Amino acid sequence: MPLRTEDYALIGDCRTAALVGNNGSIDWLCAPRFDSGACFAALLGGTENGRWQIAPSEAIRRVRRRYRPGTLVLETEFETDSGTVAVIDALAITTKTPTVLRLVVGRRGQVPLRLELIIRFDYGSIVPWVRRVDNAISAIAGPDMLRLRTGVALRGENLTTVADFTVSQGERIPFELTWHPSYEPAPPKVEVEHAIEETADWWSRWSQQCQVAEQSDKEAKDAEAVRRSLITLKALTFAPTGGIVAAPTTSLPECLGGVRNWDYRYCWLRDATFTLYALLNSGYLDEARQWRDWLHRAVAGRPANLQIMYGLAGERRLTELELPWLAGYEGSRPVRIGNAASTQFQLDVFGEVIDVLYHGRRNGLAPLDDGWQVECQLLKHLEDAWKLPDDGLWEVRGKRRPFTHSKVMAWVAFDRAVKSVEKLQVEGPVERWRATRDQIHDEVCREGFNTERNTFVQSYGTDRLDASLLMIPLVGFLPARDPRVLGTVAAIERRLLQNGFVLRYDTDPNVDGLPPGEGAFLACTFWYVDNLSLQGRKTEARRIFDRLLAIRNDVGLLAEEYDPSDQRLVGNFPQAFSHVSLINSAHNLGRGRKPAKLRPQS
Repeated sequence: MPLRTEDYALIGDCRTAALVGNNGSIDWLCAPRFDSGACFAALLGGTENGRWQIAPSEAIRRVRRRYRPGTLVLETEFETDSGTVAVIDALAITTKTPTVLRLVVGRRGQVPLRLELIIRFDYGSIVPWVRRVDNAISAIAGPDMLRLRTGVALRGENLTTVADFTVSQGERIPFELTWHPSYEPAPPKVEVEHAIEETADWWSRWSQQCQVAEQSDKEAKDAEAVRRSLITLKALTFAPTGGIVAAPTTSLPECLGGVRNWDYRYCWLRDATFTLYALLNSGYLDEARQWRDWLHRAVAGRPANLQIMYGLAGERRLTELELPWLAGYEGSRPVRIGNAASTQFQLDVFGEVIDVLYHGRRNGLAPLDDGWQVECQLLKHLEDAWKLPDDGLWEVRGKRRPFTHSKVMAWVAFDRAVKSVEKLQVEGPVERWRATRDQIHDEVCREGFNTERNTFVQSYGTDRLDASLLMIPLVGFLPARDPRVLGTVAAIERRLLQNGFVLRYDTDPNVDGLPPGEGAFLACTFWYVDNLSLQGRKTEARRIFDRLLAIRNDVGLLAEEYDPSDQRLVGNFPQAFSHVSLINSAHNLGRGRKPAKLRPQS
């Protein structure tokens, strides 16, 4: 059986990422970028796929693991009858090409270990040529080359590289696995222990910039959760461009055994303002600027061609393919790469882009040379486009509808444009924008609100609920204590709240074109916390927030969703949107700058 999602930890170098299981196995390594073909493996824990495991070859009594404080250096300690051994894992932060560093350290007694390395390129479809080169082995297939260097004697068995060795107390055995283009010379050998310390120092210096109050025990606990989430967010950043991937994985299911399996190794515009505030309020001005600049470059072009997501460098063609040779994680098929939702029409992204550019200027980011011109072009297009039905925030694969949240975000676009003229002294047709803003507001309150049920609804003319409606007070469309907002939150509590976690909506094939069933969406649950906080229900907000902190795995990571019935994390992992939402909710519950109040009032 494969490991559970929560059994994995993340290592990364801000160029690529790997997931390390609590059994000492690296089961997912991408190179040279998050969205390129995986070096190994195609899906977590699949027996036909690649992996690199270093673990005791005798029965394990206990496993303990942790990140070194403030870093992305992982230490996994195995205790057996004969002794204790630690495996220290990191992706080198200072090397020119992605390099996995593993150091085996004897802590007590003598422990026999086994190494197994199965390399499969291109999502498990290619078995590379493997050969010995200069006291190392190299694996090549097409553009990809992996090189493993170690002093341990390696041998081949059934298309697998293996080694059996024993580690005694005080002994330290290094391993280095480096990716590089097959048509370029191999990079120089790395001194593994030195590189691990360099990497730890780099992460420690970066995380020390975090600005979170921690005067009480509760604040200290929140601050540590925020720091871990910020480190995760930084690890999901592609440093050359500033783009932040939603997750480093593809096709980890939202419902085990189901078909809701998507590729999340792309950058979504819907996360833009939440991400900006998470970075700004935590003291990371440079990262906020880089994210804003990435977004500005990505949206260049005709406003009608604005996409909901882009590649790490702003690529637009994200063609979705299915990989039929893969069984999928716990039988969840199909396995997909690429994402067809990139071609959808979603109104909310116009609001997100204009909102993030506005708040960037309001919060100290130097304005972009042509940023305002870009906004004016988007608004000109939106003056007609806001009236159209769209595919909605959740990228449903059913027919287009007049989604209420989409209209609210169109309102945000014109509201921020008006505020830009009023507060930032830029020029534009402000009276026309005010009129459009008022027209959208009136329509949403008339068509998107069900007076019989006393709640806003998912789309005009229906009685369906949607957790995206929790955004209404968070973007300033209506105050949090407006009776219509209070009624909407109450309705969501009755119908979408499951064991303290919020579902996105009632999955229905007639709405989203897919079989029903998925976990609770964690970002929505954090939005619920923010709503409770704004309503003055502080005790309830804290209880839900603590419950969210409690479902993080043992090293502080969250997936996209959580299944309250099975008590498992589901969906792609780790999920940037979940961690961004954790950061913002922590700020909303703390003493510092509260994005739930700042965003609508700026």
